[in-house]
Amino acid sequence: MQLGTRWPAHSEPPQSLDVVVREAVSEVERELTALKQDTTGWYWTLTYLENRPVVQLDDGTTIRVLHNGQISIEIEE
Repeated sequence: MQLGTRWPAHSEPPQSLDVVVREAVSEVERELTALKQDTTGWYWTLTYLENRPVVQLDDGTTIRVLHNGQISIEIEE
């Protein structure tokens, strides 16, 4: 696994991320806003597994690009 970067929730994701991953991050953030979830101080962490991005929010929500190119969003409950 290769470490990528971290950035604050509700701020601009790295431009190096594919558009579909950036859109998935935005989708998760919109859902958190709608739930009135306090994300003050939360960060996203970008790593790479098998050369594909894995983006994880501090609450455990994880966005992955699967082998077939599809996006998977796993929400920790």
